[in-house]
Amino acid sequence: MNRRAFMVTAALGTAACSRRPQSPWRALTEDEAATLEAWCECLIPEDADSGAKGACVVRFIDTQLTKKYKRHRKTYATVLVALDSASQRARGLRFAALPFEQRTALLAGFEKGEHRRAFDLVLDHTLQGFYGNPRHGGNAGFVSWRMLGVAPAPVRGRLQYVIADEVARTRRRS
Repeated sequence: MNRRAFMVTAALGTAACSRRPQSPWRALTEDEAATLEAWCECLIPEDADSGAKGACVVRFIDTQLTKKYKRHRKTYATVLVALDSASQRARGLRFAALPFEQRTALLAGFEKGEHRRAFDLVLDHTLQGFYGNPRHGGNAGFVSWRMLGVAPAPVRGRLQYVIADEVARTRRRS
C-alpha cells in the first residue's frame, strides 16, 4: 500500500468512527443535552447564585458518561426520551421548551412514577456536578463553593495555577 492510499483509508476510517464530529457533547446528543440541562436547572435553579446551568452540570455528566458513569448511558438515553415524550403528550412541546413551572410539575410525576430510579440517578449526578471539584467538569467557576463561602482549594495538576488565582481572589474579597 502506498502512502496516498494509506492516508485516504485512514481519513475514511476516522470519519466513519467519529460518532458526532460537530457536537460539543461526548456521550449525549444535542436533544438529550438540552433536555438534561432543563431537568438539571429544575433541580438546582438559578437565583442570586448560579444554578446547575451556570455550574456546567450537564458538561460534567456528559464527560462522566464516557468514563465513570459509562454503565448509565442507556438509562440516560431512555429516561430523556421518555421525559420528552411525556412532555409532548402533556403540553405539545419538548421538555426544554416548557416554562419552568410546567417542567417542575412534570418532573414531580417522574420522581414518583416508574422512572423514579432514573430520577434519583440524575439528581445524584446533578448534585455531584454542582458541588464537586471543578477539575471533573462541573462546578464551573466554583459557583457552589462560593455560594457556600468555601475558598477553592488548590490542587495539583493541570488546573493548579487557575485555582491558585481563584483562591487569591476569594481571599481578597473576604
